[in-house]
Amino acid sequence: MKKLLIVFSIAILAACSDQKTESMKSGTDTTASTTAMTDVTYPYDIVYSSKFEMADPKYGQTILTLWKDWDNGDLSAHKDMFADSVEMHFADGSMMHSVRDSVIVAAQTFRNMFTSAVSSVFTVTSLKSTDKGENWALIWGKEIDTDKKGKVDSFYLQETWRFNKDGKTDLLYQYKAAAMPPKQ
Repeated sequence: MKKLLIVFSIAILAACSDQKTESMKSGTDTTASTTAMTDVTYPYDIVYSSKFEMADPKYGQTILTLWKDWDNGDLSAHKDMFADSVEMHFADGSMMHSVRDSVIVAAQTFRNMFTSAVSSVFTVTSLKSTDKGENWALIWGKEIDTDKKGKVDSFYLQETWRFNKDGKTDLLYQYKAAAMPPKQ
């Protein structure tokens, strides 16, 4: 399997390298043609939007700062990054929609159930829905929590955060999958 992956990776790199070499020889820019958006007909109606572009990385930075606050156990450190009203949909099916301070207190109460939370980030990206004019940050990672009795739980997370016009987060969708706990 590793050999197949290596061969596939080399083939992809060679294809990219050939395209760049050809464009350099001809003096044409092939980047525009490979990244140009085309109209696509999807087999499902898209409820929100299918028109996204890369957005300012500061949105991803904001979410990583909030994740670091979670790991550090102090959710009030950057409460100004939240809008006055916040809606959160959690992986367990629960939902919270309230004013910022109430959301921070509830989240801090939950976080206080753990002696530690350690996150690792696989990827973060910032996107803008061009037809809705909304900015989003998406993050994939893993979290390892230790509760006050010493029980360790690890899981993978995918979170989608929306930002309002003031650059403050006002909506979260969270998804979670179990991971194997670390060996002790």
